[in-house]
Amino acid sequence: MDKYEVLKKYFGHSSFRKGQAELIDALVCKRDALAIMPTGGGKSLCYQIPAIMAEGISLVVSPLISLMHDQVISLKQQGVSVAYINSTLTREQTNLALRRASEGQYKLIYVAPERLLTSGFLSFAKTCDISYVFVDEAHCVSQWGQDFRPSYLNIPSFIKELDKKPCLAAFTATATSSVERDIKDLIGLNDPFVTKQSFDRPNLYFEVRHSKNKDDELLFIINKHREDSIIIYCASRKNVDKICNLLRENDFACARYHAGLSESERKQSQEDFQFDRVRIMVATNAFGMGIDKPNIRLVLHYNIPKDMESYYQEAGRAGRDGEK
Repeated sequence: MDKYEVLKKYFGHSSFRKGQAELIDALVCKRDALAIMPTGGGKSLCYQIPAIMAEGISLVVSPLISLMHDQVISLKQQGVSVAYINSTLTREQTNLALRRASEGQYKLIYVAPERLLTSGFLSFAKTCDISYVFVDEAHCVSQWGQDFRPSYLNIPSFIKELDKKPCLAAFTATATSSVERDIKDLIGLNDPFVTKQSFDRPNLYFEVRHSKNKDDELLFIINKHREDSIIIYCASRKNVDKICNLLRENDFACARYHAGLSESERKQSQEDFQFDRVRIMVATNAFGMGIDKPNIRLVLHYNIPKDMESYYQEAGRAGRDGEK
């Protein structure tokens, strides 16, 4: 199948967005690549399609469990054989996934960067035909980025351990010139094809509200969007819990998400929101990087994010389906 047939069969689309086709062509030709594309710009499709077209296995290095979970579920529903390796799996589950991968049962494996240099994963990787290593949220490699993840620095060491160098590609929505240089140098991209797409998304509308009482204003806005999927971002765990209680006291069903909750509650909240069992998610910025939910209509910031980069990334989780 060519890229258009894969696009139609697995993703239900008949045409690509601006920049996607050229990037996919470069990857199919096994050229390293760097893609700087806005939130909602279709980055994941640009590595999923080459992976489906390739003969061997493709690895997606991903920093967030929620991101892996969402994309794996979505791909399985579309008929793609895929798995993930992260801290939510038991040793037995991890070994089973790696054994199935070694037997060629998966086209894509999502893996947390901390797992790359573990003995079990390295043993698996050395015995398999790895066509691609895709690095998602690649700004995490840079100390200039807002989500620095030291384990991303292990990626070049992992690549050197492989008998055959796979095609390497990095994807991010967030890259200043310093971050872009770090991604190329620290991940080890070789003469990469680079694509930078406009950050403008005409379907998004931005507004600042000045109010005497933030909680009353919040309830007023939410009440006008009772049928919509909404994320409310707060700067602290304390505010997440406060707003969640406020909404429930006013008969709004909502979920909450922050690093202070148990893994099981975070997972339940993620699934309840993803599958529309609740319409409102109240969260810190621990929730959402890479979240693949197309029908979010409204993102509210109860507190101001630390920088414009973070604000735009978080606000950009609305309207991924192209609707207003």
